[in-house]
Amino acid sequence: MKLKFMIFVMALAAMGPARDAPAPDAEDVRDTRSQGSSARLPPVQSQQPAPNQPETDAARPGAAMQILDAAEVRPDAFLWTQRPVVVFADTPDDPSFLRQVESLRSGAAALAGRDVVVVIDSDPAANSLWRQQLRPQGFSLLVIDKDGQVKIRRPSPWDVREIGRAIDRLPLRRQEVGRGSLLR
Repeated sequence: MKLKFMIFVMALAAMGPARDAPAPDAEDVRDTRSQGSSARLPPVQSQQPAPNQPETDAARPGAAMQILDAAEVRPDAFLWTQRPVVVFADTPDDPSFLRQVESLRSGAAALAGRDVVVVIDSDPAANSLWRQQLRPQGFSLLVIDKDGQVKIRRPSPWDVREIGRAIDRLPLRRQEVGRGSLLR
C-alpha cells in the first residue's frame, strides 16, 4: 500500500504546479534565470525562414501538381521519387474520366504535398506501357506508391480528399511524415 502511495505522490509531483497558469512574462523569466534556476526557460520564438532560403515545392502554398500523358512518360521514371495516380478511360469523353481529372485539378495543392503526379491515358488504341503493365478495363483509377506497387484500384471516380487519406495510410507515406513505427 505504501508503494502505491509513493508512486501516486511521485506522479503528482512530476506533473508540477499550475499547469493551467498563464505563461510567465519575459521579465519574470529573466529574473528566474539570473537567480540560477534552469526550471523556467524563455518562450520559444517561431522561426521564420531566411529571406534567401528557397522554399521547397511541398512547403510552397501554390505548388503545382503535374498532369502527364501516359504516352510521354514511363512507369519507372517515378520510382522512389513520386506517387503516380493513373487515370484510365476508353475515351477522352468518358464522364467518369472528365469528372476525375477535374477533381484532381481542383485539389492539386493537397496532392502536391504528397508527391503525387497524375498520369492520364484515354486512348486504348495507343497501347501505352502503362496499359500493358496495369491492364485496366474501362474507367479505372490507380494509386501507385513510390516503390512501384499498385496500392489502390478503383472502378469509379474518387474525391481528392479520399485519395489523400488513402495515401496518408500507406507505410511509405507514414515514414515520410514520421508516424511510421514498427512497434505499432
